[in-house]
Amino acid sequence: MTGVLHGRVALARSFLFVPASRPERLAKALASGADIVVVDLEDAVEPPAKDSARQALCTRFGALEPAQRGRLMVRINARGTAWHAQDVALLAQLTGSGLAGAMLPKAEDGLALASLAGACPGLALLPLMESASGFHALDAVAQAPQVVRLGLGHIDLQADLGMACGDDEAELAPARWSMVVASRHAGLAAPVDGVTIRLNDPQQLRADTARSRRFGFSAKLCIHPAQIAGVHAALAPTEAEVAWAHRVVDASGLAQGGAVQLDGAMVDAPVLLRAQQILSRQQAPVGSQGPYGSSACAE
Repeated sequence: MTGVLHGRVALARSFLFVPASRPERLAKALASGADIVVVDLEDAVEPPAKDSARQALCTRFGALEPAQRGRLMVRINARGTAWHAQDVALLAQLTGSGLAGAMLPKAEDGLALASLAGACPGLALLPLMESASGFHALDAVAQAPQVVRLGLGHIDLQADLGMACGDDEAELAPARWSMVVASRHAGLAAPVDGVTIRLNDPQQLRADTARSRRFGFSAKLCIHPAQIAGVHAALAPTEAEVAWAHRVVDASGLAQGGAVQLDGAMVDAPVLLRAQQILSRQQAPVGSQGPYGSSACAE
């Protein structure tokens, strides 16, 4: 079942955060159409509420259907915080019970991820790149055990670097480019872009997601259910792109893999690969899975 869960995380287009301290919101989040729901123990939960949020997650997880568990990730607190060890202990309990994966904030070295992987064998890991130290160790993080893809925490990154980005975030182009390169080099799924903080601005959401796609990202973090449909639409290929891709694949097939001219342009191996990538984006993420067993949490 590990491979199935890793596949779900790898193919997901949207990752919707819900506070672990608000378990009543989980049902709405799961019904939102988000590919993955991320139960957040970090930024969304105030320090005095960490313990109760952890217990609420444990209790609610045990009541979920297997297919729902397979769409759930947990964002734990960063290594070095007072809550990290207890969060990892909870993940260890949930590993093997159908949890899709874990999101590690402020990932800054491969050893921390290796330690987390050792505590949670087989669990898909998604480290968030949010600091100068993290980008300095980008390749080590990408190549750590059980890492399925990388995520960008661009708000924290700007704060760490003292940046003041414009609306187009052009200043972060090197960070996005380096994540795509590191992901490809490590054989990971394309990375996950950061959130759009404007909740009632669909135009900004479309622009942000279109930029993600241009850079080679294939998913986005979301902070409200209303963002899911817009993200999926902006990441999907257009009808014109799909039609072009089919024509390229057909022309290449007739040429038996050799170079061929189409619409006055040369179609060779890189063009064919681009067409195949477009067609692959039409595929839906991994669907509901079978039973995973009961929750290991103590009630």
